[in-house]
Amino acid sequence: MSPSSPQRITLIGLGTIGMSMAALHLTRDNTIVHVFDTRPDFEQYLLKTLPNFLADPNPELGSDSSSSKVASLISSGRLRIHSELETACASATIVQEQGPENLAFKQSIWKKVESAAPASAHFWTSTSGIAASAQQQDMKDKTRLLVVHPFNPPHIMPLLEIVPAPETSPERVEFAREYFSLPGSRHRPVVIRKEIPGFVGNRLAFALLREACFLVQEDVVTAKDLDTILMASLGPRWAGNGVFESYQQGGGEGGIKAFLEKLQSTMQEVWNGLGNVNVQGEHGTEWKEKVIKQTNEAYGTLTPEQTREKEERLRDFIRAQTRTYGQ
Repeated sequence: MSPSSPQRITLIGLGTIGMSMAALHLTRDNTIVHVFDTRPDFEQYLLKTLPNFLADPNPELGSDSSSSKVASLISSGRLRIHSELETACASATIVQEQGPENLAFKQSIWKKVESAAPASAHFWTSTSGIAASAQQQDMKDKTRLLVVHPFNPPHIMPLLEIVPAPETSPERVEFAREYFSLPGSRHRPVVIRKEIPGFVGNRLAFALLREACFLVQEDVVTAKDLDTILMASLGPRWAGNGVFESYQQGGGEGGIKAFLEKLQSTMQEVWNGLGNVNVQGEHGTEWKEKVIKQTNEAYGTLTPEQTREKEERLRDFIRAQTRTYGQ
């Protein structure tokens, strides 16, 4: 079956990522989305929560239009709620799980899914860091499973990291890449060539977070001022060019080669002095209290209105990335 053909998508686990993935898949007219979650009040939770992810960014329309949209999706059969995993998977062409970041859970759920879903179904896991090769240990057919790691919230953020296990079929990888590259899609799937903890996006994010925490711990800068520095420098620069293109431009006529040659001594001094803070255990985690305290003082808890505002700002940033400019 072609990725552009009508798809029957089963989503397992409808937390924040699962709801956002449901909104993503439902933007296509030729999809039927089956949803399953073990929480006892799942249907009520879905009816209350999903409208927030389908909300039109135009505030004049209000939330009623999104709530009626969910009701319409259910009545038309495009959104189907299940209380049993077996019925949810029975006719799926794609099964995607967004369950807990727990290896034992994922191994168990894929064994059950494999026995319930059609032999042709594609299996995707939205894990943030557990490799497909680890998850597939109890599966009979290990060629079907791969990681489709979204950035939160996936119905807005374009990146999807597709990470196959060594045994994943290349055809399965290409199907996932093509599915998220169909005409009209705002997403940008990238196939990661090797399994590695955290994949790529989170490795970059966590590396920056570690140094940010170190700088706050050492009283070099406050948490709020560090955010200002990032948003006023690297944020807009990297949003427009990325890391390597930025330094290709920064090197002038000589490109990144000239940049590395000019700044190599400074770069090496910084690299040698990068901070090393621990996030686990009790030893060396004093920085946590300082970071948490400063962040809470600076931002508090986001209100629903602030969340919607930040999501619309994200949409504006992404639209700016794809805008064309006259020569």
